Amino acid sequence: MEEKKSAETREPKPEDLAIYSRHYNEKDFFDKIKKVASKAGAKAIFVAYTLFYSLETAPITDKLMIIGALGYFILPTDLIPDFIIGLGYTDDLAAMLIVYNRLKANINDEVEDRARRETQKWFPSINIKELKL
Repeated sequence: MEEKKSAETREPKPEDLAIYSRHYNEKDFFDKIKKVASKAGAKAIFVAYTLFYSLETAPITDKLMIIGALGYFILPTDLIPDFIIGLGYTDDLAAMLIVYNRLKANINDEVEDRARRETQKWFPSINIKELKL
């Protein structure tokens, strides 16, 4: 018999992230980027910017998932608290990647180019185009 995963250990679904949407607003998003960019890493910042810019053209059903993932990123007291060095942003990145991967087919090149340009400002020595997501 297959053992069910508990709610605490299963991978969240994009729909689950919607509960974090109340933590999202544009000002807090940019404040969080400024505060944690170097700690969170280029991949997390690129995915965050990509989701943020995709809000402009995303269908309403996708917007709720995006806002939930970004709300989770903004929230400092999530599954793995952000202050834990080396691990603090892994859950944030995972949550954003779940949504990013689900919506990638609908994310256009212009959105990703904008996200690359913004991410490059924080990580000038990294070739953002070579990031593996």
